[in-house]
Parts: sequence; C-alpha cells; structure tokens
Amino acid sequence: MAALISPHGSDALNPLYVAEPARNAVLSEQAESLPSITVSSAAASNAVMMAAGYFNPLTGYMNKEDALSVAENMHTKSGLFWPTPILNLLEKAPAIGPRQQVALRDPNVDGNPILAIMTVDAIERFTDDEFTSMTQKVFGTTDPNHPGVADFTSQGRVALSGRIQVLNYSYFPSEFPDTFRTAVEIRQDIEKNGWSKVVAFQTRNPMHRAHEELCRIAMERLEADGLVIHMLLGKLKPGDIPADVRDASIRKMVEVYFPPNSAIISGYGFDMLYAGPREALLHAVFRQNMGATHLIVGRDHAGVGDYYGPFDAQTIFDEIPDDALKIEIFAADHTAWSKKLNKVTMMREAPDHEKDDFILLSGTAVREMLGEGKAPPPEFSRPEVAQILIDHYRQQS
Repeated sequence: MAALISPHGSDALNPLYVAEPARNAVLSEQAESLPSITVSSAAASNAVMMAAGYFNPLTGYMNKEDALSVAENMHTKSGLFWPTPILNLLEKAPAIGPRQQVALRDPNVDGNPILAIMTVDAIERFTDDEFTSMTQKVFGTTDPNHPGVADFTSQGRVALSGRIQVLNYSYFPSEFPDTFRTAVEIRQDIEKNGWSKVVAFQTRNPMHRAHEELCRIAMERLEADGLVIHMLLGKLKPGDIPADVRDASIRKMVEVYFPPNSAIISGYGFDMLYAGPREALLHAVFRQNMGATHLIVGRDHAGVGDYYGPFDAQTIFDEIPDDALKIEIFAADHTAWSKKLNKVTMMREAPDHEKDDFILLSGTAVREMLGEGKAPPPEFSRPEVAQILIDHYRQQS
C-alpha cells in the first residue's frame, strides 16, 4: 500500500491536543490556578485546529512579525509557507509578562471552561496601518460589510503569541459526535480503508446534485480511491444553514447515492473566514495534513458577495512556489444540470449550451422554495435532501 501524503512542513503530524489522560488531568488542574483570558471565537477555533493537527506544523499563535510576513508574502519569518495569520487577538494587553503561562478560556461553551494553556512569548500591538494592510492582504478588501473582515477587525489589535497545549476540542465533539474528526483520525481512517489517492471536498452548505456530481467527476478523472466530504462546523454568517442540518442532509445523500465505503463524512472545528483565495490555500494546507492528495476548488471557493473573481481561488495556486504544498487541486467550473445532455456537467465543458440549457437556481430562489415547503426540481436537489431542508425551514417559521 502506498504511503500517505506527508503533512505540511514536517514528516509527522504534531497535534497540540494533550492526548495522554493523566497529563491532561494534571494540566487541567494546574490551569485553574493560572491567570486566565477568555479568547475570541476565532482564536478558540484556531486552537482547536492546532489541537487536531490540521494546522501542522504550527506550535502556537503567531507573533506580529510572522503574522505580517504571512499576510504580505505567505510565509513565516522562518520560511514556512502559510496563507493566513493564525492569531490570538485581544482588545487590550493583559497584565502578564513573557514566559508566563496563561489559561485560555472558551467563549463558545457555557461557563467559559479552560480550552488551552499558553506560554506567552510576546504581547504586541498592531498599529492601525499594519492592521489595515494585513486585512487588505488576507481578505482582498477592508470593507466592513465583508463578514470575514467584520469579524477579524472586531477582535482587537493586541496579539498574544506563544506555544499552546490544548486540553479539549471545545463544543465540537459533543455537538457533532459522529462528524467532528481530527486530522489524525482522518489519516487513520484513510489508512484503514487502504486509500492512497484521496479527494477532499470542502463545504459550508448542504450538497445539491451539482456538488454530488462534482465529487463523482473528480473521483473518476483522478482515479481516486476515496472521497472525504469535510464540512465546516464552526461559526458562519447569519442566514447560512446550521451545521447539524447540513450534516444530516449530506449523510442522507451519501447513504442513498454513493457506493458503500467510498466516502468519509467528517467535519472540522473552524470559523469561516470568507477570505476567498487565501482561505482556499488554507483549505489545501489542512487537507494535506489530514491525508488528502487532492482538493476540489470550485467557482468562488470560500468567497462571499462579489469580493473575488469566480476563479481567483484557483489561480492563486499558480502564484505560490511549486514546493509550497504537496496536495494538488482539482479545478472545477460551475456545475449544473444540462437539459440537452440530461445530466450534470461542468458548464465550460458544454460550449454549445446557452444559459437556458441549464437548470440554474439562485440561492435566494432555493431558500424561498424550501421556506414555502416546495422541493427544488430533482435535477437540482435530491428529494431526500430537499425534505431535510424543508423541515429545517418549517421549524424556523
């Protein structure tokens, strides 16, 4: 059996979760006597991603120099390729000194339990100019109406950097016990299945026919052994479908329409950035860490609104050094049901088609239909998936 793809930046994964139970218990007890800080949701999700091995080989939150270097050049000062700053931002500097340990408390769980212990390397403030420049580089805009920009700029300007030891995975294992998986666990599942060529599909939405067929097309053309449907389980912008509803609809689709043992359904604990091209690169980094050899990057991948060109998230991969990543992308076009061909196809592969030859529905139109209890056409959405979404919208009304 072929060896799994190497993690990013190291020979083996370095998950920052303290897995040994006795050691975890000792640190958890010690943490209660440390000064503590309740971090932002973004910083908490960064900790979960480092704990799970997804952000290998990082050992903690970036300092100011690394964050600015990553924003500007997509590498840390030591030369590690990395597309987005991984920060613990605060509104004001805490009264602690370098090398001191501090307990990081979880903002997303009742009672704000301790999530991690951090050994502080530095407490640094970004100037307004530095922060604006970093925001522009990462998100391609400083527009406060951009949901990722709005969240990023609300976290504060003080960066607390240093190594972390993570004591739990926040709310993700309890809320998504069948779906939340670490990079370590997904590697184990891939190995157990005997897969070597593995396609990853990123989603923050339910999967309709076009998504389903896109996964099938990628697997066939790449002659892949298996598929990992990897859904975001963290915070989204208002109006997005909740993770538990997405989870149920995706599971139903795979159960009914995919061959047995051809797809792993899993999720990761991260808050969406909506950073388009930069986030697509981050998606590639942590899919490599979980053992995928290919990532499907579609039209407007990780984007929002009209901030990015439809294929910016694909072309950015041409702009990074050849040796930056081992994972490859499967570049996909908008995919839809063709009335002429009587199947789902990528639109660029149907040059003889007009727009009216496809069944195309806007997100707004689909939400309105579901809200009225009407299923979209079966060429657009599987009826079993549509019913789960109709039930969700019915509960909202």
